[in-house]
Amino acid sequence: MKRQTFNEINITPLTDIFLVLLIIMMVIAPILDQQGLSLAIPEYVEKQNLQTDQKLIKATITEDNKYFLDEIEVDSSELYHKIKELSQEKTDGLLIQASGESNHESVVRLMDNARNAGVQSISIVEL
Repeated sequence: MKRQTFNEINITPLTDIFLVLLIIMMVIAPILDQQGLSLAIPEYVEKQNLQTDQKLIKATITEDNKYFLDEIEVDSSELYHKIKELSQEKTDGLLIQASGESNHESVVRLMDNARNAGVQSISIVEL
């Protein structure tokens, strides 16, 4: 009995893999289009001309990542409640003054708590 040689490549498994990858990409593509934070880049303002409004919550983050809201130290677990309380009377937003040595995590935590507390306008300056 003579054995027949196999001269063709079966591309069915390759086609199946490509179709699965195509479906995965179609499912993931809308998720990749979502944005995290929408940021507006401010114009340069001289530091001496910067005046804080009375209706603005002033938050300070020190180099050792401690939070101060209107010069009163606040624990990180109490940020949401304190910002919610202050935002009732100070409706113009939040001004974050962060030290250059503070963590990125500390600034983002403060921003997240402010957004969750209903603050619409957040500005950041470096101390």
